[in-house]
Amino acid sequence: MNFDLTQITELIVAYAPRVLGAIITLVVGFWIAGLIARKAKGLMDKNNVDKTLVPFIYSLINITIKVLVLFSAASMFGIEVTSFIAIFGALAFAIGLALQGNLSHLAAGILILFFKPFRVGDFIVTNGYSGTVKEIQIFNTILTTLDNRIIIIPNGAISSSPLENLTANASRKVPMTFGIGYKDDIDKARTVLQQVAKSCELIDHSQPIDILVTELADSSVNFAVRPWCKTEDYWGVYFYMQENVKKAFDKEGVGIPFPQRDVHHYYPEGKK
Repeated sequence: MNFDLTQITELIVAYAPRVLGAIITLVVGFWIAGLIARKAKGLMDKNNVDKTLVPFIYSLINITIKVLVLFSAASMFGIEVTSFIAIFGALAFAIGLALQGNLSHLAAGILILFFKPFRVGDFIVTNGYSGTVKEIQIFNTILTTLDNRIIIIPNGAISSSPLENLTANASRKVPMTFGIGYKDDIDKARTVLQQVAKSCELIDHSQPIDILVTELADSSVNFAVRPWCKTEDYWGVYFYMQENVKKAFDKEGVGIPFPQRDVHHYYPEGKK
């Protein structure tokens, strides 16, 4: 179909304001969306809103406003918003069928945000991985391990598996086992363990410390030592006790058994 100069001019005159208006709407609308989302994030940070929810709400506000801006720009070209929504809904349904697994992770992410089995900053163990929760995203949860590795676990895998939150409580016990020889004095060893535990400032001394004989093992008498401490001091207490119990046992002459094997060699009769 051929267009003469008059027809082209008429088309430009007819559609140029709409195109220009749509572009301005998109630019200004997206800028406003970012501005509102940042303001909302600032208010949430100022009011100490749970850090787990802040990224999710920020993304939700930003995306929602941008979708409304797109609808407004489409209406400038004469596209019926209801038709546009119907097309968008059909497209979303088709994408949903193709991404059923991701939608399950999305649902699991919403459940995690709602029920809060863990929060950003908690140390958790799940699916064979352990680490500090760095971020809870819509589809995945990101962990930082003790050696500073990043682990990304799908939310669906977390919600369908056992989960251990090691920092949910403010305090916890530190379970440890120390063995002594059968010839060593049990009461003396218990006194040494009590003295070492008493010298550790990270232990909560307002709580009783369990120091119990728990096992008569093959080559040792084993003590279970379980002091209380703040959750963040767990490893400090553990490493302190391991080092200083060894030093104290050596100083007091209490033996720490280790695996040994007696080898008997028999010579043939008449030979040595």
